[in-house]
Amino acid sequence: MFTSVDDVSTRLAATGYLASPSVATTVFLADRLGKPLLVEGPAGVGKTELAKAVAQVAGARLVRLQCYEGVDESRALYEWNHAKQLLRISAGRDESWDETRTDIFSEEFLLPRPLLTAIRGAEPTVLLIDETDKADVEMEGLLLEVLSDFQITVPELGTVIATRRPFVVLTSNAGRELSEALRRRCLFLHIGFPEEELERRIVRLKVPGLGAALTESVVRVVGALRAMDLRKVPSVAETIDWARTLLALGADTLDETVVRDSLGVILKHQDDIQKAAAKLDLDAL
Repeated sequence: MFTSVDDVSTRLAATGYLASPSVATTVFLADRLGKPLLVEGPAGVGKTELAKAVAQVAGARLVRLQCYEGVDESRALYEWNHAKQLLRISAGRDESWDETRTDIFSEEFLLPRPLLTAIRGAEPTVLLIDETDKADVEMEGLLLEVLSDFQITVPELGTVIATRRPFVVLTSNAGRELSEALRRRCLFLHIGFPEEELERRIVRLKVPGLGAALTESVVRVVGALRAMDLRKVPSVAETIDWARTLLALGADTLDETVVRDSLGVILKHQDDIQKAAAKLDLDAL
């Protein structure tokens, strides 16, 4: 998909995703080596958006598996259309079981889920396995065959091998430690909070109507909040939301009143809001 690291940066920027050099380099290597990419970092720093941006620049279909506690094989790989199978069994009462079994365990009755859909796709595909750390440990075992050999075994039909490997992105908020077996199969990328200059560029790109001075103030205040001992520090997504909020309010500068009235946009816990209101010194920023 990409010819160089600079090509990654340029093409991602064209979609509105500003990648740091480490992000661009790792994406290029994942593409060139054909390896899955494990992206770890706090919520809201652009992990999921990276997969979406790669799909957009590649003109690829995005197939997403959203992980959660309890997600299993039937939600990740495939399942059989049991209602349709029962109808087929009822309609074929005069047939032998061998004849019926061969029919009901055929492609017609198979319901592919994200992993199988991505593996079987003939067109360019980006497979996003989102918030992998929220899934149970057993789920990682289902992923190993996919990430190692890009194949899935359906016992009734055989092994489905990818004719065109998808570009795989796994994301994790580091809610739990992922297994070494899973990590070994991936290239690793950590996306943290961006440097001030990069965050200013992101705000200017996403909220072009915000003035340069106010953009500077927003980024500085968010940086100060991140340095506090808060339950949930603001991420890039909150920075952008706050910038849009200030634009909607018609604010020209950041003063105590504006900050106090809009802290709920960037902080999501009342004790964080109270702590920030008490400690934040706008004059010192």
